[in-house]
Amino acid sequence: MKLPIVLVPHPHVRVDGNVLGGSPYVLGSRVPVRRLWAFFKNGTSVERILRRYPQLGAAKVFDALAFALDNPEVMTADMQREDEILKKAGMGPANKPGNTEQMELPFAAESAAPARPAARSRSKR
Repeated sequence: MKLPIVLVPHPHVRVDGNVLGGSPYVLGSRVPVRRLWAFFKNGTSVERILRRYPQLGAAKVFDALAFALDNPEVMTADMQREDEILKKAGMGPANKPGNTEQMELPFAAESAAPARPAARSRSKR
């Protein structure tokens, strides 16, 4: 299934048939825009997405979300294509990694302070 033509290009999003099967992805990474979009549209905050993908930075995350909003036909087709691939592989939508209704991002509560590593004791030899 070929995706529709991108109507509104964005500087931090690329579509290349040789990368991720032609799915839109964040430049400089292999993070598909559909993954960020799925988290966001299912209620995950941008702050939480940034904690999950710190390597992207705010500009790339916001640009990816703007791309998704500007190109809804592309996003719908890309997500449908992913669903078809998962069905063929025997995985239903409940097992799909982007389904945030079934899977919570691995972070503590929004207001919790970051965990500190435990102090190591030094033993005398």
